[in-house]
Amino acid sequence: MGVWVESWAETPHALLALFILAFIESSFFPIPPDVLLIALLVANNKVKWWRYALICSFGSVLGGLFGYFIGYGFYETIGKKIVEFYNLGGLMAEMGVKYKLYSFWIVFTAAFTPIPYKMITISAGFFKISLFGFIIASVIGRAARFFILAYFLKLFGHQVKRAIYKYFNILSVIFIIIFLGGFAALKFLF
Repeated sequence: MGVWVESWAETPHALLALFILAFIESSFFPIPPDVLLIALLVANNKVKWWRYALICSFGSVLGGLFGYFIGYGFYETIGKKIVEFYNLGGLMAEMGVKYKLYSFWIVFTAAFTPIPYKMITISAGFFKISLFGFIIASVIGRAARFFILAYFLKLFGHQVKRAIYKYFNILSVIFIIIFLGGFAALKFLF
């Protein structure tokens, strides 16, 4: 996966790839855009860090809206298959109860943390939470996540690049643990 991501970081289509990855991850794809965002920022120090963060945030929020509309109008035909693919079908009933109490915080938390945002986008649409609240929580959570990461890499990009090359195998295992931990947290929290 690292070689594939790095190869995108060094093409003229890198920004489009970042936007598309951020979009599809928010509704169905398993690989988070952080992977490509990190590669882009480490490989291309000359481009403004905030530009990458903005593109990633914008793509992710639009993808979240796509996930919301899958849940809202196409749950039985599309959304259910996505939820079952990630083995999160049992959470759907519990999500409805939680949304009545904490909809903004659920969306924000998933947008900002490794909790699978795609499950939240689809279930938010299915339970028809406030679209306005969904958008606000998504914008704040996703922008905070990607802008903090991009700024951190702006400050420490050279050191991060050396560490990534030196400890790539260990970092890959840590990434997988965090990714799986996000799914476990979703099941545990809800």
